[in-house]
Amino acid sequence: MTEKTLAQYRQIMSTCRQLFDQKNKDYGTSWRILRLPSITDQIYIKAQRIRTIQDKGNQLIEDDIASEFIGIINYALMALIQIQLRNDTRLEIPLREVADLYQKQSEITQQLLSRKNHDYGEAWRVMRISSMTDIILMKLLRIKRIEDNQGKTLVSEGIDAGYKDMINYSVFALILMMEQNQNQVNSNIKEQHSAKKLQEQ
Repeated sequence: MTEKTLAQYRQIMSTCRQLFDQKNKDYGTSWRILRLPSITDQIYIKAQRIRTIQDKGNQLIEDDIASEFIGIINYALMALIQIQLRNDTRLEIPLREVADLYQKQSEITQQLLSRKNHDYGEAWRVMRISSMTDIILMKLLRIKRIEDNQGKTLVSEGIDAGYKDMINYSVFALILMMEQNQNQVNSNIKEQHSAKKLQEQ
């Protein structure tokens, strides 16, 4: 992973972590009541909304696409924490402990990204954000099938791998959105500078 990508990845995950911590302070760990299929369905709703906005080109609800990708990341990390705590019946977990669990799963997911980047390079940088949305939806459908089969697979990876992949594709999408927004800002600045020069002539 390049230093640039690593810095962008950490910036996005820091934003996600801050939101996760704030919600846990407001609501506690009430999400612990959710079974994995319920978390999967919540992620599916967010991914499907992103696709609908991408297809229609507009939205009626205030939350933007970036917010939905952040939601996917945090719900997927909740799922990974639930898998780790499958034998832990506590509904309320101390904030410090749940923050450490979040950090641990984030680091494991980042390590997966580093390994894949080593093998594939940064091929994701030439992908469309809409393609990333479709891949996330495909992985959700696979997870739903595995859940319906009571977790049994013949040759496929387990659902934890699917959640990690969705986190990383969501981060990729957010990085590309950040870069597109910055490019647009730079373009606007150049246009304003050119217009000012014309006025001075």
